Amino acid sequence: MNRWLSLLLVAITFNCLASDPIPVVHKGTIERIEPFKSKLIGSRYIDVWLPPGYSENSKYDVLYMHDGRMLFDANITWNKQEWMVDEVAGSLIEQQKVRPFIVVAIPNGVKNRHSEFFPQQPFEKLSKQQQAQMYQLERSADLPLFNTKVYSDKYLEFIVTEVVPFIDANYSVKKGGKHRYLAGSSMGGLISWYGLMQYPNEFAGAICMSTHWPGAFAKDKILFQQFLNYIKVKLPTLTDHKIYFDHGDATLDAMYPVLQQQVDTLFTQEYPKQQWQSLFFKGENHSEQAWSKRLHIPLEFIFALHPEISAQ
Repeated sequence: MNRWLSLLLVAITFNCLASDPIPVVHKGTIERIEPFKSKLIGSRYIDVWLPPGYSENSKYDVLYMHDGRMLFDANITWNKQEWMVDEVAGSLIEQQKVRPFIVVAIPNGVKNRHSEFFPQQPFEKLSKQQQAQMYQLERSADLPLFNTKVYSDKYLEFIVTEVVPFIDANYSVKKGGKHRYLAGSSMGGLISWYGLMQYPNEFAGAICMSTHWPGAFAKDKILFQQFLNYIKVKLPTLTDHKIYFDHGDATLDAMYPVLQQQVDTLFTQEYPKQQWQSLFFKGENHSEQAWSKRLHIPLEFIFALHPEISAQ
């Protein structure tokens, strides 16, 4: 079926207005698919960013990004910040520093974000009592940290079994896991490495910026230890996959250096050095503004035209 006809049928079938403004981009174009119905999780829209010069005569890699509302247009985000994905990725592609790729921006579940992004298998390794205690945590007064039970496995299944087939069928993309990647920050960093390790045959790499290793907002190490245990078991399932970590040391990122160092030690012992990076940015905080300033680094690492150079 013609891609444009398929998109039109989606809109006609569900007859739904956009729940958020469509981002205005400075490079490339945005196509919105709404609503994107799911049998697994809450339905939502997805935004597909097509790079400058996008052509159905070419084939593209795909970057699946979490927290899709925050990626393109600061005028419509809650904090008036953005990742500047279109500017950064578009410029790198135009300068031929990376191979062309499209971005599939998936909005989070809003009040369910923590439950959607928290790695489920490590969470379920906690005792029932520990899980119950986690579910009692609050982000702020009268605002629970987990609005519902953790369902990140369903969220990842949604991406792999519903979103990926749609993108493969309607866009000019390279097929197969070796051409798909995950990216996110904070809780989105957690779900990115977790998604890679849950589905090593479906994704070729992950970008994890300011990864929220504590899992919650206290200094309790119980959750982090479960992350480490899970990674130790799953890391041998990765082969030529690429994975990128980074963090700063200001605001929420101040919680990360000691924990990231433990993850780095594990990777140093178990994973080829050319396949992963972990960078520290002194003085940088936990914000879209900070991530936008260094986004070019993981994009060049993941989508390098000359992989042997990016690994040096």
